[in-house]
Amino acid sequence: MIEIPEHIKALIFDCDGTLVDSMPLHMEAWEYSLIKFGVPFDHEFFFSRKGMKGIEIVEEYNSKFNAELDIEKIIAVKHEYFQNNSHAIKPIGIVADVAVSYHNILPMAVASGGSKKNVITSLKVTGLEKYFPTILTADDSVKPKPSPDIFLEAARLMNIEPQYCQVFEDGDLGLEAARSAGMLATDVRLFLD
Repeated sequence: MIEIPEHIKALIFDCDGTLVDSMPLHMEAWEYSLIKFGVPFDHEFFFSRKGMKGIEIVEEYNSKFNAELDIEKIIAVKHEYFQNNSHAIKPIGIVADVAVSYHNILPMAVASGGSKKNVITSLKVTGLEKYFPTILTADDSVKPKPSPDIFLEAARLMNIEPQYCQVFEDGDLGLEAARSAGMLATDVRLFLD
């Protein structure tokens, strides 16, 4: 099991790729959307931006690849594909086990760069929604990762000082955000096979 040091008073989890194995579905959804709009899909580009808001990813794509994608339309297609195929999402056992083990012991939150609808769907499909009374997403009015704001807001909502929070993340931007927030950053990739 992943260690929770004694000084930790609250746990904050990223969702996609951390609590739930949804990153392959997100990549499929991006690929489907780009192909539908007749532009090339660059896996490395999208994968390296996990944790960012979809709007910002498309803005960066347009800039980097000199494209003119309609942000709202491509995001809508991407979300529709994700929702239609969400039944395949599974929990990431070693991380989900932490949430189950610390339920009603420590306050817990989800802080994700994903849309609220997709995050809630992922948590419901995997049976994890009941463990998280606090859920922050790209739809909330906080700066996205790598800004620390989403983690600081989660700590504020749980009424816990940042230095007593442990963040579970699978993305470099999220780990950077957690460290900037003064929280213990745990890279879950170190625990995955």
